[in-house]
Amino acid sequence: MRRALGLDVGDKTVGLALSDELGFTAQGLPTVQRKSVEADLAAVAAVCSERSVEVLVVGLPLNMDGSEGPRAQKSRRFGDALGAKTGLPVEYQDERLSTVQAERVLLDADVSRKKRKKVIDMLAAQVILQSWMEIQSYKAPERADDP
Repeated sequence: MRRALGLDVGDKTVGLALSDELGFTAQGLPTVQRKSVEADLAAVAAVCSERSVEVLVVGLPLNMDGSEGPRAQKSRRFGDALGAKTGLPVEYQDERLSTVQAERVLLDADVSRKKRKKVIDMLAAQVILQSWMEIQSYKAPERADDP
């Protein structure tokens, strides 16, 4: 499994999560506070370099009917720019309800509203990356003897 970085791209922050070497779990990383597109790309590119990332997994906030709205287009533009800057492949993962799922986990853990606000983007990135990794595990492995 390739080392993957999951991203939850928002207007104010970019939540980050990193896969383990075996591709079983997604670990949260510090959230990037958005400043400018160039600064944001540089900050995430630095994480990619430091952590030997091989693939970027960007959450795509699709509409409930599966169509892409303005938020999804913003995420796609950021992912495409990050891919161009790092030279890494970018995959997009449907993130519908990932923030809702992350919020539910934090509520179930009885985390205060103030603390939830600080970690929600990181946890959403973990949910996005974990979902992507689960899908990858279901894909048939390529065989070395296939033509």
